[in-house]
Amino acid sequence: MPLTDVGRPVGRPAWEAAYSSSLIVVDALLVTVAALTALLVRFGGPEGDVAVGTTTGLGYTEVAAIFAPAWILMLAASRAYEARFLGNGSEEFKRVVNATVRFTALVSTTVFVFKVDLSRGFVAVALPLGLVLLVLGRYAARKVIVALRLRGYAQHRAVLVGSHEEVSALAARIVRERYTGMRVVAACLPDYETRPVEVAGETIPLLGAARDLAGRLASVQADTVAVAGTSALSTRELRELAWDLEGTGVDLALSPALTDVAGPRIHVRPVAGLPLLHVEEPTFGGVRKLVKDLIDLVAALVLVLLLAPVLVVIAALIKREDGGPVFYRQERVGRDGRSFRIWKFRSMRVDADRMLADLAAHNEHDGPLFKMKQDPRLTRIGITIRKYSLDELPQLFNVVLGSMSLVGPRPPLQTEVDQYADHVHRRLLVKPGMTGLWQVSGRADLEWDEAVRLDLYYVENWSVALDFMILWKTMFAVIRGSGAY
Repeated sequence: MPLTDVGRPVGRPAWEAAYSSSLIVVDALLVTVAALTALLVRFGGPEGDVAVGTTTGLGYTEVAAIFAPAWILMLAASRAYEARFLGNGSEEFKRVVNATVRFTALVSTTVFVFKVDLSRGFVAVALPLGLVLLVLGRYAARKVIVALRLRGYAQHRAVLVGSHEEVSALAARIVRERYTGMRVVAACLPDYETRPVEVAGETIPLLGAARDLAGRLASVQADTVAVAGTSALSTRELRELAWDLEGTGVDLALSPALTDVAGPRIHVRPVAGLPLLHVEEPTFGGVRKLVKDLIDLVAALVLVLLLAPVLVVIAALIKREDGGPVFYRQERVGRDGRSFRIWKFRSMRVDADRMLADLAAHNEHDGPLFKMKQDPRLTRIGITIRKYSLDELPQLFNVVLGSMSLVGPRPPLQTEVDQYADHVHRRLLVKPGMTGLWQVSGRADLEWDEAVRLDLYYVENWSVALDFMILWKTMFAVIRGSGAY
């Protein structure tokens, strides 16, 4: 049954078109700024304009004017304005970069084929500056769209399909990660399921059985159908649902049974004519690990040199407060279960370890971790350096020595490892890090299970690109100073 036959048409949400149109305007302005800046730098502005070669009849002012629409067309051809890529993950940035590389290739080919004498200085300024501005523009746009989503705007209205447990798990994930822009408006369960689905204290309305679902989507104005599992639909019914949704603008999303596996490890390969989802093994060695180790070493050495004055000042303040040792050294468990001694600035009283047993009853964190927001063991300078994670800076020496990485799971105590469930030991397959997904996702405010999930996600899917993303987000998490105690 076509969707337009029941209630109002579903289609795509209006905010998507407005957002895409706004991005086109912003991108056009940014690349125009890049071209005009190149004109200013190379020729001193339009008044210094000269002709491009001897055959085109164009001046550089005209070339600067052509850059914007040509660049935007290349972005559109690279699908940088498709709704499914906007505001979600690194794919959006990747498409902007790919479009710029292609535009650079187009300019180079045009210059070569038509023997255009285009100024290298003009190109050397316009293209790199344009790329930087485009990436920064997309980053700012993502901040805006995420802020709107956290306030309940710019969201996709989703109907979840699956068993009670499957729908509950996916709905809980969507509620927890509101920045993704998904709002659950209804659920479809198998015929035998009658229990209401409750998530975060709210009951999700039921839209009946999953069969013939397409005709009922307009009643809840849904623009997305998310299949959380195969319990509610047979293979044939799922295929028919996909057919029914063709041309309606409604997205069909399938949640894989294997969760927390990132895209680069997932590939579709035909086997005997059937497209099967292949999951590659996680990589813990090889060239990528060597690259990561090299980046760790070089970056840590540079940071130690740059931050040397800060390290000296903090050390002096700690020594001045109570005359105790500047550093706190503690045995932690690293890669493959090997112990190492971690370095931190001392933020607690000298007898802090002996006081721990008396404070155990006041633990404010679940799981094996001990955390107190008002820990009486903290010194005055310790409160400040803890808030902004400055007490972690000496771990740069651990990175230089190879026992830690800049990015990785949190380095655990042996007492914590002794309480790990079997699967949690996978955290020890990589080096522990100074920062990680746990720090940019809430730090000490995270529940234990969520912290473990994030660490295991990193272990399973780590990459150099993911490391850079985490380091970028760490700067803002540290500046805010939230979740650290």
